[in-house]
Amino acid sequence: MTVEVLLAEGRAATPWLNGGGVTREVAGFPAGAGLTEFAWRVSLADVAHGGPFSRFEGVDRVITVVEGAGMALTVDGAEHRIAQPYRPFAFSGEAETGCRLLDGPVVDFNVMTRRGHATAEVEITDGRRELRVPPTAVVLLICLAGTAELGSADVRLGRYDAALLERGEELLQVDGVVAVVTLHRAG
Repeated sequence: MTVEVLLAEGRAATPWLNGGGVTREVAGFPAGAGLTEFAWRVSLADVAHGGPFSRFEGVDRVITVVEGAGMALTVDGAEHRIAQPYRPFAFSGEAETGCRLLDGPVVDFNVMTRRGHATAEVEITDGRRELRVPPTAVVLLICLAGTAELGSADVRLGRYDAALLERGEELLQVDGVVAVVTLHRAG
């Protein structure tokens, strides 16, 4: 198995245009792609204030609250309360979306995939599990709380550290909470 460790320390914070928060990219494909060229992009965001979301035409999104009391997202006029941590919520990137914080700032975890280029499955795990990376996919692990260890790779992840896995199988041991994102190439 190929494992690339992506440490949280040193990730650059990019301020939002609306001033409501900052985003830190965990990983994306192709590497270095901008917001109009990515096939997939995974990030963590510090949300200080509610407001409108940027529109991403042709993009599917999954958002998960990691810290804080949560948010209410209004997606194309329908409100969805995301008040419990670690519960992924999927919506369309082109939907008119607004955010209202329920009780102060939050940190959220975001997965975006461009239709026709990639799809994603987002699972949250808090125990021991065996990971299998499908031949047409990569798996991105993001430690959202506590620690996680990859047995044979001898990798230990702390909070917000990530590991990109390709080809093979691996045993994951979690003492906390980890997002397991399986990213499939389209076609």
